[in-house]
Amino acid sequence: MASLQEQLLKAGLANKQSAKNIRSEKRKKNKAIRKNQTQADTTLQDEINSKKTQQAEIDAAKNLTIKLESDKKSEQGKVKQMIMQLHVKDFAGELEYNYVLDNKVKKLYLNEVNHNALVKGRICICAFEDAVYLVPTKAAEIIASVDARYLLLMNDNQPVAVDEEDPYADFQIPDDLMW
Repeated sequence: MASLQEQLLKAGLANKQSAKNIRSEKRKKNKAIRKNQTQADTTLQDEINSKKTQQAEIDAAKNLTIKLESDKKSEQGKVKQMIMQLHVKDFAGELEYNYVLDNKVKKLYLNEVNHNALVKGRICICAFEDAVYLVPTKAAEIIASVDARYLLLMNDNQPVAVDEEDPYADFQIPDDLMW
């Protein structure tokens, strides 16, 4: 098959002199490029490189969001596992303890041992998937560091500072006073 140049010559769209001039210009340009006299036209290569860097930045941002979402799911899984493994079982009793869940006061019926532990801050109340669990304070602190929404109640067992000028300082009211 004949080259495009030969086809154009046969069709009469180009003449021999213009074809010869184009060949010589092309040869001179290639020779100059080989001798590093002129730079090759790299606009297309520059566009390709810029698009690659833009795509790499977009991919890095997507990877970061995916990683953050997977870390969040992983931490929520750890919280669920911690609550399910460490929660106090068989705490039902006659003593009632009030706590707040979704701006509503709820009652939890506890036995005496768990009631005292809750009042003194040895166990805490956590909520997970519409259920309430009693968990040890150490576990509750870890859960609160991941997401404080799971923690409903954490009593501290620090002694309250007593004002020396208080006339009723000698008459302390116990935390577990039942009316």
